[in-house]
Amino acid sequence: MRKEMESKDKQERRSDCGEYVVASVEIPAQVSTTGLAAAVAAVGDAADYVLLRVMPQAGISVMENDGVRRQMVRVAEGTGAVMVYGYYAEQTENGLVKHPVIDCHEGSVRDDFDCGPLWMVKRAVLAEALAGMGDWHYGALYALRLYLMRNGKIVKFPGELCRIDRTDMRSSGEKQFDYVNPRNREVQVEMERIFTEHLHETGAYLTPRIRLIDPEEGPFEVEASVIIPVRNRERTVADAVKSALAQKAGFEFNVIVVDNHSTDATGEIVESLAAEDSRVVHIVPENEGHGIGGCWNIGVCDPRCGRYAVQLDSDDIYKDETVLQKIVDKFRHERCAMVIGSYELVDFNGNPIPPGLIDHREWTDENGANNALRINGLGAPRAFFTPVFRRILLPDVSYGEDYAMGLRISRSYRIGRIYESLYLCRRWEGNSDAALSVERVNANNAYKDSLRCDEIEARRRMNSEGTDE
Repeated sequence: MRKEMESKDKQERRSDCGEYVVASVEIPAQVSTTGLAAAVAAVGDAADYVLLRVMPQAGISVMENDGVRRQMVRVAEGTGAVMVYGYYAEQTENGLVKHPVIDCHEGSVRDDFDCGPLWMVKRAVLAEALAGMGDWHYGALYALRLYLMRNGKIVKFPGELCRIDRTDMRSSGEKQFDYVNPRNREVQVEMERIFTEHLHETGAYLTPRIRLIDPEEGPFEVEASVIIPVRNRERTVADAVKSALAQKAGFEFNVIVVDNHSTDATGEIVESLAAEDSRVVHIVPENEGHGIGGCWNIGVCDPRCGRYAVQLDSDDIYKDETVLQKIVDKFRHERCAMVIGSYELVDFNGNPIPPGLIDHREWTDENGANNALRINGLGAPRAFFTPVFRRILLPDVSYGEDYAMGLRISRSYRIGRIYESLYLCRRWEGNSDAALSVERVNANNAYKDSLRCDEIEARRRMNSEGTDE
């Protein structure tokens, strides 16, 4: 009994004073299974925890804060976590910039989820993960994190862990298209394979949907409506509306502009366009404070909305005069509930800028609905079969509302894709996502992660109950 009490006391003291053995290894952010396994094997079996120092880029220095390993162990032991991560600070030419991170939960399945440069992982669980891991060339860390999410708890440390030298000085608006850059195609294909395995393991994998719409459902006054939510875009709204009006189509259409109580000349400009062309429908919501999603709901639920509702942002324009016809043809041919096109990034004057065409070719009919949970966007322009849209409706927010609809529709219906350029997305200083703070980016990501969490649970229930809704 005395020996048992001494052993228990020793364990308590070890936990309290941080006497657990922690081994540290440096690995690149994109690492192979072989590379990760070799790095971990080099530390031996004596360690209780392995501190993975994830290098986002070659040559980056990571400076740990004093006592951080002991504190991370205490969090891990206190919570029973298999992994602890936390926020960091970046040393820039303008000084130190705090880089908070968000909570990791079941919906945090993006391959670019930011865990910071320091991951403390239980050695035994890490060994188990590596033993069953596939032969990945780039995504071993992603596969590891998903394994840990399935088999334990990942906990965010309540404080700053380290500091790094910042090397990527681009704004948020410049970074957001990295995942669709054609140069990253091979990496993205592998990430999709890793994630698809995760969905199978968690019971959330979705077989391809075959539910079809009735293209004759109606009646509708016009076949299609271009929906333009707008607030304070006096500089661009006329270009957008005229781009829509210029469409050549073998059916009647209109342009519904939902003016979210603009305080500049936007309203007057739209009224002038409506006076010149009866196809322009100008709606000012009864109440203020709607997000983009709420404005969309108002426009699509208006009785003047056509059978198909097609997106056009107030600072963008269509590629040419055939866009609307191509989208409606896709609806009719495939009987899908949503159509997503491709777009080009251009400057305000229409000149191409990198990475150019965004066509989201990671989408496939076989696995697109599953892979959509891994990435942060589905593409543009987006178009919806109005009866389905009205049954679902968008969340009344100004970020991620279209992503929420895309996930929900893909759960039960086909989504049609057009891989040629339909849309010119103008990047300028007035874009709402041109240069977001770290806090704003985190809030946006947290919102989409919450959508993923709900969607994963819904799909798991569909599979267990054998339903298609």
